[in-house]
Amino acid sequence: MSGRDDPITALRDPDGLGAALGDPSTFATWFAAIKGAYGLPMDRAERALFGKIAGGRKPPKRRVRELWAVIGRRAAKSRIAAALGCYEACYVDHGAALSPGETGVVAIIAGSKDQADSVMGYLRAFLTESPLLSEMIESETADEIRLVGGLTIAVMGASFRLVRGRTLVAAIVDEVAYLRDQASQLSDIELYRALLPALATSRGILIGISSPYRRTGLLAKKHRDHFGKNDGDVLVIGGPTELFNPTIDRKTIADAYRDDPESAKAEWGGLFRSDLSALLDDAVIDAAIDHERPLELPPRPGVTYQCFVDASAGRADAFTVCVGHLEGERFVADVVRGRRPPLNPNQVAADYAALAKEYGCTKVVGDNFAAEFTVRAFEAAGMRYERCLKPKSTLYLDSVASFMRGAVSIPDDPDLVRELRLLERRVGPSGKDRVDHPQGVGSSDDRANALAGALSMAVAKAPQAFVWNVDGLAIGADGPVTAPPAAPDVWPPPGAEVLSAYPEHAWGIAG
Repeated sequence: MSGRDDPITALRDPDGLGAALGDPSTFATWFAAIKGAYGLPMDRAERALFGKIAGGRKPPKRRVRELWAVIGRRAAKSRIAAALGCYEACYVDHGAALSPGETGVVAIIAGSKDQADSVMGYLRAFLTESPLLSEMIESETADEIRLVGGLTIAVMGASFRLVRGRTLVAAIVDEVAYLRDQASQLSDIELYRALLPALATSRGILIGISSPYRRTGLLAKKHRDHFGKNDGDVLVIGGPTELFNPTIDRKTIADAYRDDPESAKAEWGGLFRSDLSALLDDAVIDAAIDHERPLELPPRPGVTYQCFVDASAGRADAFTVCVGHLEGERFVADVVRGRRPPLNPNQVAADYAALAKEYGCTKVVGDNFAAEFTVRAFEAAGMRYERCLKPKSTLYLDSVASFMRGAVSIPDDPDLVRELRLLERRVGPSGKDRVDHPQGVGSSDDRANALAGALSMAVAKAPQAFVWNVDGLAIGADGPVTAPPAAPDVWPPPGAEVLSAYPEHAWGIAG
């Protein structure tokens, strides 16, 4: 059947892909996008529709090398991904790109098992519902369908390792904007870099289909660089759910916009969130990683260390600790450790108390988790535990300045680095920023939280240059800071070195 039809003809054919597609009239926008991606002729209405979803650019005159679709939820994205995968495997002649005995693979990549199961269900439907395509099935497993003639359609997880060593004739990535929730630090970027050489021999098409999320990562970069631009190799299209799926319940979308407009813009409007961004850029994090040092640094005499813990009861989150110190203005994370559940929190507290003592710490600081339980656990191990007065978001936001100045040194710890990359900065209803890890199974920020806490402690202990005036305001190098903890007649406080004094103000360094 190779070379028999173009994708639109195949999708409209009730004996071909159309057997499982559904009413073709509801896929008009998708058809315009697919025609654009494959360089097919369009009529006037289709050109107008294409211009609407492609940012006003001209339709490509030949098949593009990459198609990126940024579309709201429930817009048949996984179904179209499966349909295009079947088309590439069953209708396109890839024989010239394959050596004798070589198996060409159409890879459909999903970020989670649920997504993979959904795509595989659509694949089986397209193949088995069609009297023509069902005859092409040679064998199948839970995640692969081998076709007569040597091609295989494989549903894969979002790991760059899975595509290495295979000859891909096409690759389709489902929900690419959400791949950073997986185990890899840069799942989307690493995957993209691995796909390009795997597709090089066949010159196969790469398709990324996803709802948008925050303005970072591969999908956001492709949209920024190519949307609305007349690029012959890369096509980026996008739009709201109802444009691609006119059968959607409009009331559901209206309710979503009423309840949470920013979330609804991404979920249903196909727009990247303006209230959501990465806390730290990848380049900033990369600059903080010291690849030459060991994972943990031993204690040194004469150095003042700080210890912060993110406690856990041992059921869901990890119990983590960070010990660090200042070298000049640079914070060094000497130790970052974490224990995953199941764990005995009393034993972990005892182990971390012993670690803090090794580094000369007289106390550990942590959040208010489990209240008195955590205090008692550390006290039983001979270590004082203090609750941090700053909420987690404040610790993270305070750490940004140090990272941006290149004043943070961290070990090359994959868990820590991944958590830092995934931290999200949201603007809340009150206008205050909130920082947390993405919601979802397997997502966490326990090591990152311990790091931010230890960094905050170390910076707070550093000498501070200040000016205190008669209005009771302490002014630091970066602007107003907390007022001095003493009345004017007892200022400066004990331990401060006065550099100069004037009737209106005093200069000094608080020790």
